[in-house]
Amino acid sequence: MREQSNTLKIVSAVAPGTYTADVAPVSIDRQGFGSATFAIHVGVGGITFTGANKIEFVLEESYDGTDWTDVLAKDIVGLDLSADDGRVLALKTAHAAPTVTKFGYIGDARFIRLTTDFSGTHSTPTPLSALAIFGRPAHAPVT
Repeated sequence: MREQSNTLKIVSAVAPGTYTADVAPVSIDRQGFGSATFAIHVGVGGITFTGANKIEFVLEESYDGTDWTDVLAKDIVGLDLSADDGRVLALKTAHAAPTVTKFGYIGDARFIRLTTDFSGTHSTPTPLSALAIFGRPAHAPVT
């Protein structure tokens, strides 16, 4: 079996925690890597999600690290998306068991970030986190 830890860079896109409101997004520089994969981990919902009381995750991109736009559906792989609003996950119904959602970014912007958008009332926090995993480095090993 081959090991791949020397060819990956892993960055926390959303720090593990329990949240009741939007989490400040982290700007991630993907320079030097040919692939980007995200893994969003959501624990049992703190509330019963609805169309009004929900959490959405939106992937944004930037060429300069300052001006951000929603990623187009064509630049996200591994999910069946139709809207060009960057939304990669929407929690709108009861979430009784932990889940992990995985998807890839194939756009060419240097910077990417995953934002959380809490709508409605979240009186009880929901545990969540997200990782950005970069592969196909221009230079290895990755330290």
